[in-house]
Amino acid sequence: MLQMTGARVQSLSVCAKPRFPEGTLQTGDSSLGQAVAESMRLCCLFVLLLAAAVPAVFATCKSEDFSCGGFVNHCIPRFWRCDGQVDCENGSDEQDCPSRTCSRHEFRCDDGKCIAAVFLCDLDRDCLDGSDERHCPPPTCGPAHFHCNSSACIPMLWACDGDSDCDDGSDEWPQNCGGHNTSAAWLWHHPCKALQFHCRSGECIHFGWRCDGSADCRDKSDEENCAVPTCQPDEFQCSDGTCIHGSQQCDREYDCNDRSDELGCINMTVCEGPYKFKCHSGECIPVGEVCNSVQDCQDWSDEPLKECGTNECLDNKGGCSHVCHDLKIGYECLCPKGFRLVDQLRCEDIDECQDPDTCSQLCVNVEGSYKCVCEEGFQMDLLSKSCKAEGGIAYLFFTNLHEVRKMTLDRSEYSSLIPNLKDVVALDVEVARNRVYWSDSSLKKIFSTQIDGEPTSSYNTIISEDLQAPDGLAVDWVHSNIYWTDSMLGTVSVADTSGMKRKTLFKKEGSKLRAIVVDPVHGFMYWTDWGTPAEIKKGGLNGVDIHSLVTENIQWPNGITLDLSSGRLYWVDSKLHTISSINVNGGNRKTILEDKEKLAHPFSLAVFEDKVFWTDLINEAIFSANRLTGSDINLMAENLLAPEDIVLFHNLTQPRGVNWCEKTTLPNGGCQFLCLPAPQIGLHSPRFTCACPDGMLLAEDRKSCLTDTNPAVTTRGPTMAGSTVAISELTTSKLGPHQAWDNATHKGDQERPRSMGMLYIVLPIALLTLLCFGTFLLWKNWRLKSINSINFDNPVYQKTTEDEVHICHSQEGYTYPSRQMVRMEDYIA
Repeated sequence: MLQMTGARVQSLSVCAKPRFPEGTLQTGDSSLGQAVAESMRLCCLFVLLLAAAVPAVFATCKSEDFSCGGFVNHCIPRFWRCDGQVDCENGSDEQDCPSRTCSRHEFRCDDGKCIAAVFLCDLDRDCLDGSDERHCPPPTCGPAHFHCNSSACIPMLWACDGDSDCDDGSDEWPQNCGGHNTSAAWLWHHPCKALQFHCRSGECIHFGWRCDGSADCRDKSDEENCAVPTCQPDEFQCSDGTCIHGSQQCDREYDCNDRSDELGCINMTVCEGPYKFKCHSGECIPVGEVCNSVQDCQDWSDEPLKECGTNECLDNKGGCSHVCHDLKIGYECLCPKGFRLVDQLRCEDIDECQDPDTCSQLCVNVEGSYKCVCEEGFQMDLLSKSCKAEGGIAYLFFTNLHEVRKMTLDRSEYSSLIPNLKDVVALDVEVARNRVYWSDSSLKKIFSTQIDGEPTSSYNTIISEDLQAPDGLAVDWVHSNIYWTDSMLGTVSVADTSGMKRKTLFKKEGSKLRAIVVDPVHGFMYWTDWGTPAEIKKGGLNGVDIHSLVTENIQWPNGITLDLSSGRLYWVDSKLHTISSINVNGGNRKTILEDKEKLAHPFSLAVFEDKVFWTDLINEAIFSANRLTGSDINLMAENLLAPEDIVLFHNLTQPRGVNWCEKTTLPNGGCQFLCLPAPQIGLHSPRFTCACPDGMLLAEDRKSCLTDTNPAVTTRGPTMAGSTVAISELTTSKLGPHQAWDNATHKGDQERPRSMGMLYIVLPIALLTLLCFGTFLLWKNWRLKSINSINFDNPVYQKTTEDEVHICHSQEGYTYPSRQMVRMEDYIA
């Protein structure tokens, strides 16, 4: 009998001498007595082992950990307690959690969550249970607001600006805008290009996406008034309405765009599996009919005399390296778990780490198995085997048309971060400096502000000129630069975080650049392009080595993000309704989730730990799912206006790096203008390179800038950092034309003495060459005078020769060269 109290194990009378009823055990039963003694020894050994093991099982947790309790007592970090996610197997970490106390600036929803007080009675359901919009009085607008016909209130700045902000569009009605038709002005300023369809909600999409069975416009206007296609009798109609030839159905190839031609197909000719046997003559019979002395195959291949009844595994395991399994006909080699069969006989280890979904972050392969490891700053969750961040609260920052909001991952905190904006599109953060950057498509500017505890309306203008459609924005937190895309100009540009220095790194006509993400630790950037053709590009942060990373099975790539811990890129495709991932070198691609409802029109995404979060314009919501499997889809927020960009704010998402531009003896790496990180392609790659503003070139020292006397003409195709791109106005350049002219003059002064020095070297060499040539001519003339020549007629050959006969002077007088005898037959031949 065992008694366990906490971590103690006490042995009672388990190993006591057993008592038998009188007369049941006789003296002569020695074998029985030995058996009883042996069982007693085994019993005592078991108790001692159990007593030693139980204290290890019931380990005492540290003071900073939480004890899960139960028979297997796991210890988890205390801050995982009541975080909305079950980490203990028995769920004790999420039991008896106290209700969160909302601050005086927050409203408590009926489900216990807290939202900002400004969300109360704003005609949007911000509580998932809708309790923030119950019992609300009719809204009254202040003097600085416009009263919509639908009773909503919007800032007066948004009225009559050509963009409908009221639900009923009353802020753009001519009677409210002095008789002016502002909607016509909006369409004039935002036209769609040729071969594009203009949605009523304002977007421009490819004309080929009109009436294709999948809504691409936010208001689904691209699928209205579409003629329903009628297929011919010999055709198959796909689920999207298109028609293919009937012979293409169930041919094991996807011919419909939605792959509906291969759904529900059953190939009766397949003869596979352990319970089927395929005859050599083509029939498929049950394996039980093999070697039963009955002809079931036409060619008797199911009844071979030699193989039936023979166990090939008895002879050296049939040559198998591990396990040999005998079959009715022949045998097969099997491998243990963690190994796979090669060349039908030998087993080799499976590298499970080749699958990016094997581990949450790092994977270490061992023979027959593998081990998952977390990056520094993360800790392994023993229940889910996922890596969870240590320290700090993770927030989701996302745009909502006229504001930037923030929300914790468990929705325990939900508030407005930057209110009263016009049309915020792109968003990114700089965690170390506690700053937020965003772009406004209406004002065509890029802004920044410091994050404080309270919502702020004061911010700095970073870029204010030469912007058309800044749809993507990314912050280099190591080198303090910002990168952005412009879908109208087809450019990727860079500037320092103050906006004082700026340069265009890439330009391509006809492109539709959207989102951008940077990796300042390794010096790379990635961006999406949904032009023709659609693709994902990769290049250095200094604009070099730009190339296509994804070009196949991609139609409308929108948001893109990078998980530095796993080295994988994630992006959403609004046309294919998918979330996909790929490694940073373009390999090991995987489709994580495909859902036409939850991914109706995904716009941006973010990843953290084992979760992926994305915004959807048609659903006007934010969702989350497991980033490895695509399962566990949850609704994070709904009833939003236009949730476009989303980023995750946590110190582990932006690890520290080395700014090599500040590690040199000269400030800014010695560069006169921008010092940009170089991509770490190899071991000997440079750490940084200098860059000049548009319209200027690097001097020979590769650090200072000179005026480009022959500006390049922008042509169709990519423009690299070494080239120049024509920009209408150079903004915030610290290098004026007069400075460039001074540099050019100084350079000319340096080149003049260099050319004189070359003259002093070349002239003596030329004179020496002439002297040597003259000496050679004199020697040759003297030699010819000292040689006698004789010309004679040879009657034998009947040929006049002018052979030179050299008469040389020697000690014995003059000698002649030896004669050569020539036969007449040889000459005639």
